[in-house]
Amino acid sequence: MGDVSRARTALPWLLVFALVVVLASWFLATHKRVERSVPLPPRGEASYNPLYALKLALRASGQRVESRQRLQLDRSPPAPRDTIVVYSDPRAIAPGELEALFDFAEGGGHVLLRLPPWERGRSDAGTLAEWLPIEPVLLPPACMDLFVPREVAHVEFCDAPRFRLAKGAETSAAWRTADGRHVFARFPYGHGTVDLASSLVVLGNDDLRDRPHLVVARQWLAPNWGSGTFHLVYAADMPPLWRWLAEHGWMALLPAALALLAWLWMRAQRFGPYLPSPPEARRSLLEHVDASGEHLLRYGRLRLLHTAMREAVLARLRRRDPLAAALDGDTQAGLLAQRTGEDASAIRATLDTRPPANANEFRHRIARLIALRKRL
Repeated sequence: MGDVSRARTALPWLLVFALVVVLASWFLATHKRVERSVPLPPRGEASYNPLYALKLALRASGQRVESRQRLQLDRSPPAPRDTIVVYSDPRAIAPGELEALFDFAEGGGHVLLRLPPWERGRSDAGTLAEWLPIEPVLLPPACMDLFVPREVAHVEFCDAPRFRLAKGAETSAAWRTADGRHVFARFPYGHGTVDLASSLVVLGNDDLRDRPHLVVARQWLAPNWGSGTFHLVYAADMPPLWRWLAEHGWMALLPAALALLAWLWMRAQRFGPYLPSPPEARRSLLEHVDASGEHLLRYGRLRLLHTAMREAVLARLRRRDPLAAALDGDTQAGLLAQRTGEDASAIRATLDTRPPANANEFRHRIARLIALRKRL
């Protein structure tokens, strides 16, 4: 009996174990471990410096590299054999800095510039045409075939404008599209060189991963390779703070301005009605009235207080019932008795002009006057 009981207890556990074994075998037979690389968003300097990959590649090649946001040639003056790469729109460079840049190239430096971005009907290179032998009007974009040994052929500069050389322009290297328009040119400039490319996107973080783009970067940076420091300027076109706020910060500034105007409107003094509001009862005034009555009562001016209270009752009666207020004596007392429901003789005694004889009579008649005033 004991063996049967133990067998019944172990049977469910055996079934569970068999089920687990079957499921594990099925999972191992239908699944296999695979490694997958998931690109993460850039962090640190790579998130705001588009030339960060070029900076690392140059350092890996044993070159000296400096990366900064603006030119700042006065703070970081380049040596005669250095190279300056300006990644952003050259139209945003100040005239003084642009002149210093070409003076640096004339002294033996190497400068790499790009064309302004293509905008239909607005693209021009008038600023660069003042310094380099090119025509100021830019040409529409067109792809250029790029061939790199042992690499698949592909195209570049499909979204970048092209340019024409001026008559008599001298170049030491040039890249053209199929129709003969230029996308890159290297100009001798004094003792140095100035390179002009349609776009510098191939030097950016995303494009520099491809080997053909590394070859292009090596050719573009060849003039002073190994002779000096590479200065990578990645945001020379950064506008002033006020302009940036006007262009991009309006979504935060507009609600803040509306909130400020609403707060000022709530706190501003408003114009009231034409007639002034009636003055509110003040505690100090009521205290003066109470003190004046106590003073008159203390010095026996009962007749004066009684007369004032009687006149207050008659004033309300004139507002409520002008006919009864115009009468006097028993006739007036009879009308008031009908109006208030009190006895006519009591009303006649209440409105009597005879002054009270003592303080007790004064309190009784004042109380009757107050009660009659409330009933009117």
